Amino acid sequence: MKPVRYAYGFSSALLIGGAAISLITGHPAGAQVAQNDESRMQHVVPRAGAPASFADLTEQLQPAVVNISTRQRITVNASPFAGTPFGDLFGGLTPRGGGVPQTREAQSLGSGFLISADGYVVTNNHVITADGQGKVEQITVTLTDGTEYPATLVGNDAASDLAVLKIERAKAFPFVEFGDSRKSRVGDWVIAIGQPFGLGGTVTAGIISAVYRNTGTGGAYDRYIQTDTSINRGNSGGPLFDMQGQVIGINNAIFSPSGGSVGIGFSIPAEIAEPIVQKLMKGQAIERGYLGVRIRPVDEDIAASLGIPSNRGEFIQSVEAGEPADKAGLQAGDIVLKVNGQDVTPDQTLSYLVANIAPGTRIQLDVLRKGQKLNLTATVGKRPSEEELAGRVFDPEGNPQANKPAPEQAEGVLEKSLGVRAIELTPQIAGQLGLPSGTKGAVIDAVDSNADAGRKLQRGDVVLGVNNSPIASVAELQAAVKAAKDAGRDAVLLQVKPLRRPQDFIPVRLR
Repeated sequence: MKPVRYAYGFSSALLIGGAAISLITGHPAGAQVAQNDESRMQHVVPRAGAPASFADLTEQLQPAVVNISTRQRITVNASPFAGTPFGDLFGGLTPRGGGVPQTREAQSLGSGFLISADGYVVTNNHVITADGQGKVEQITVTLTDGTEYPATLVGNDAASDLAVLKIERAKAFPFVEFGDSRKSRVGDWVIAIGQPFGLGGTVTAGIISAVYRNTGTGGAYDRYIQTDTSINRGNSGGPLFDMQGQVIGINNAIFSPSGGSVGIGFSIPAEIAEPIVQKLMKGQAIERGYLGVRIRPVDEDIAASLGIPSNRGEFIQSVEAGEPADKAGLQAGDIVLKVNGQDVTPDQTLSYLVANIAPGTRIQLDVLRKGQKLNLTATVGKRPSEEELAGRVFDPEGNPQANKPAPEQAEGVLEKSLGVRAIELTPQIAGQLGLPSGTKGAVIDAVDSNADAGRKLQRGDVVLGVNNSPIASVAELQAAVKAAKDAGRDAVLLQVKPLRRPQDFIPVRLR
């Protein structure tokens, strides 16, 4: 089980420390009275101790929190054993085996909140994309009073897990504003409002447990507000409020061995979310910095082996050929200590620092290499999309579905005639397989155990040639196999670099 699980909806939290509610509505009279009524706010938020009640504050904020439901088309594998070691037992890759992906209708349910009177709604990307696997056909936004509105997707960003919707109606909607999450402190009161388990508007309260929590899942935005406010399925995308009624976080994930709240929830800080949301509202592209390295924290074991302090800097595991880090002279085994003078720490990772630097910017990297401190200059590149990054990673021991080819390749000549599935051998994948970055060929991504290839090839093997002719791509491998099949041959001779073994020539029968 992953250390962090997405919840399908999150509640929002409130912090003590202010006397004015920042909720703004399309009908400003009531909200403005609440903002300026000092005596009323003093009753809701005493200057010392816990609030006497969250009721008045909730009454003002809840109209801006919405339920979001979607209808989607999602592609799933029909085999109940897909992704397991038994996945090939029932026909493997062939259409007859029942393992061919199928399309079905799916629904998702989550929360969101209005941030403008003209109907802009913020939520999590995974609420409207079925964790990145669905194609949205319909989005419905339901207000607290039960009124339903169709909504359109204005923009979404998978890396930060944020999305913006738009309700097209003439009426003015109540809405809330982002606050300054940088002022949040551990121990501050917060409240969450959302739609857990589809029950309708639900309010929970708690405190901030940590202001910048790194969950260990990696990525440019592994940086959350942690709260013990109850957050459950259906709360995703809902707001976390401080005691001034401002959104300081967007509820996003929970740590849970059971699937329910155990008092460890995570919210995307407003300081990260708001700039992205503003760009999505304007239709602007989200561009992030990129170095092209694989990293890991400097834990106690690495620190002990190198004789350096732990929890400072990040260890470079590999450098992608031709990317900014490579051009700057960064090497595997280096430890990056600072970026433009800012310390690299568990709460302020290298990924986070670089992602928030505009592509094309020159930066200074303080590096420790073999006990010697170096200063390198790098020009930050543009971070590829999440799909492109996923395609650059090949784990021979991992799930083949992670490297699944495009749908038009799913039943191609390789699957039908050879019983294998292949992906392109990129310089990044070559490096991960221990091959020179310039190696040309195709990587075996999946093998049908019922084919002859199932006895002779395995995932991670690299095909370099067919019948004594070199191949440089999946297309060339397909063409060579098709030519052999058309010529009436019963087998092909593959020149293969097997995983963890010397290069070999392997005859494989066609079917």
